[in-house]
Amino acid sequence: MATQQARSRESFDNDWFFHKGDIPIKYAVKAGMTGGITDNGKREEGEWLDIAYVDQESAESAIPKEWSRVKIPHDWVVEGNFMNDPNLGSRPASHGYLPTGIGVYRKLFALPSHDLGKKISLHFDGVMGISTVWINGHVIGTHNSGYSSVQYDISDIVRYGDEGNNVIVVKVDANRYEGWWYEGGGIYRHTWLQKTDRLHVAQWGTYVTTPYVSDEIADIHLQTRLHNEYELDQACELKSTVKDAEGVTVGFVSEKVTIAQLDQKQVDQRVSVAKPRLWSPEHPYLYELLTEVIVEGTTVDTYRTSFGIRTIAFTREGFILNGKPTLLKGTCNHQDFAGVGVALPDRVVAYKLQLLKELGCNAYRSAHHPPSPELLAMCDRLGLMVMDENRKLDSSSEGITELQSLIMRDRNHPSVIAWCLENEEILEGKITGARILRSLVQVARKLDPTRPTLAAMNHGWNEEGYSDQVDIVGYNYGQRNAQDVTDHYAYPSRIILGSESASSTTTRGIYEVDQERGYCPAYEGVLMPSWSCTVEKAWNDLLDHPFLSGVFLWTGFDYRGEPTPYRWPCVLSHFGIMDICGFPKDVYYYLKSVWTEEPMVHILPHWNWAGREGELMDVWVYSNGDQVELSLNGKSLGTMPMTPAGHLEWKVPYEPGEMRAIAYRDKKPVAEKKLQTTGAPASIQLEPDRQDIQADGMDVSLVKVSILDAQGRVVPTADNEVLFEVEGPGLLLGVGNGNPSSHEPDKANRRRAFNGYCLALIQAHAQAGEIVLRGTSSGLKSAEIKIAVR
Repeated sequence: MATQQARSRESFDNDWFFHKGDIPIKYAVKAGMTGGITDNGKREEGEWLDIAYVDQESAESAIPKEWSRVKIPHDWVVEGNFMNDPNLGSRPASHGYLPTGIGVYRKLFALPSHDLGKKISLHFDGVMGISTVWINGHVIGTHNSGYSSVQYDISDIVRYGDEGNNVIVVKVDANRYEGWWYEGGGIYRHTWLQKTDRLHVAQWGTYVTTPYVSDEIADIHLQTRLHNEYELDQACELKSTVKDAEGVTVGFVSEKVTIAQLDQKQVDQRVSVAKPRLWSPEHPYLYELLTEVIVEGTTVDTYRTSFGIRTIAFTREGFILNGKPTLLKGTCNHQDFAGVGVALPDRVVAYKLQLLKELGCNAYRSAHHPPSPELLAMCDRLGLMVMDENRKLDSSSEGITELQSLIMRDRNHPSVIAWCLENEEILEGKITGARILRSLVQVARKLDPTRPTLAAMNHGWNEEGYSDQVDIVGYNYGQRNAQDVTDHYAYPSRIILGSESASSTTTRGIYEVDQERGYCPAYEGVLMPSWSCTVEKAWNDLLDHPFLSGVFLWTGFDYRGEPTPYRWPCVLSHFGIMDICGFPKDVYYYLKSVWTEEPMVHILPHWNWAGREGELMDVWVYSNGDQVELSLNGKSLGTMPMTPAGHLEWKVPYEPGEMRAIAYRDKKPVAEKKLQTTGAPASIQLEPDRQDIQADGMDVSLVKVSILDAQGRVVPTADNEVLFEVEGPGLLLGVGNGNPSSHEPDKANRRRAFNGYCLALIQAHAQAGEIVLRGTSSGLKSAEIKIAVR
């Protein structure tokens, strides 16, 4: 009979120790013994010994000095030194010239005696590299994907109560690359310890769909998998309660269920919600399903599922959300960020998504891999529609398992609107590729028939029936030769999406080609006009051809690796709308002008060009006004009607002073932008995104560091080095500046500004108090801010 044991899910992120490199044999065994992790020569009470074997009394002292204490998420690769050899070839270049290698983690943990009899499982949201896990010396599994979640049942091999400490060892081999971009290395996403009754909702065991939605009512279909791990049949009550965002019950259903011994059972239930509030980017309303498993009046398991009510449809004429035509304003995004590599604390993930939302973005492509569960939950709350992407075109048993894991984990998120099954695979347009893709489509449609399947293709659209396998054909850079438009008319049943529509290739604050330093000018299309895939062109293509459904621009942020068009000294890409710190490039303001309604105007370049007086400068203006007037030092340079979804250009002889742009609507000024020639660097300014953060050991404040002249204006060419000092209950997690050719370490207490700015990430400890951050630089007035940790 089931006993009363509630489900718990505890963070497992703290108190890990890390060693770079394979495990030294002398630390792999207890003193006086021989052997390695899984072959120790001698057993003690039937259990293998390993590096983690310690007495309870000596747990801390048993940590060898070569090991360092780390907190998960953790990426050791970003801590390395750049391999400054420009002749290393394409592989190191594409991964940012940082060495990978092998790392080993260990952690001690205890379980109370009353946990005996429960199901104990260990969950990893993501480990970058091939990971092998040991518990108390027993190998419990190896996982080959760095992007998918994995969990292990450890009930049989953990020690309970007074039997001693449990020790987990995780070996991570990050030498094998999965993609052609920076991937990092280590336990870079969250870890969890879960405890349940032996009768429980199975892993990812709920599936919520809305087969009928109207203004008056929404029919909710609830599918629940129950797992009975007892050796006897179990009878229970399955109670499902739907609550609105305020916690009010709006739907309820219950039924009696019997699950056979050591078996699983799927239970289908239906409930209706009156006057449903629909999920959309403008109003991301969420409901919650509370699932309870009750045995003889006792609740033995509870499981919570967040979901939204909305309808989606991709058609020949475009994308429809809740019955309304909607253009997808999307960006493609890799995982990494300044200062932390791929090991982003949740707050940094939220920061990136909020920046995209402020830009006017309503869609997010996780390129080219499954995202983290936390990112999807944030997209649900913020209102960002997600193209959820499978890593590889692979129908092997492992490839099918990876896809199943992705879909079952993510299918309740209202933000997910499509399953992208592959990206730019070499078998596109080949008969073998079509067979593999067909197998993946069958899996996706079986597990989730409510969302369409997609392939993001850069060739082979019309050969060997490849495109016929999926619901939507993604065109990566199809506008280079109008392939997407031509195919729309040539294939009358084909639904098309601009799955990757532009590569802007610009460097923040740079306005001339600088091949030696590896910089690209901010004027879109100037450096590589043959590509014909600028952000401006991509958006205009969509406006001209709304059947393309949307654009997903490459990329929202610069990322490590894949430097284009240069290699060394570049270690970052140039593709971002924002740099790797989240600082906007000029093209960001073009998108603001076409993606948002708030009046705005923006001028480029900066106006600090000493020694070039009289030289003609290319001046571009972005605005969502209907006309713009430009002036220099009070003299009008003319008023032009705004080019719809475009930009304006002037040729202006340089003279120091003030350039001003005024945007008009209906002949009334609605927005203004000034550019001023600044003086020399004089002081530092620190601006935190938040001055109150949580004392949880994880929360982060991102501090923008600006170099100002004596009049308080940002010096757009400043590159002063800033030294950071932190006092109080926090630490300097990392630094960055957005310079794609910077070889400074991200894990340091100093950073040079790049074109006026750099970034410091401040992370809270688990104690309340006040963090003081100081920034100093030779010859500049220092700055200090305080951040409350509550």
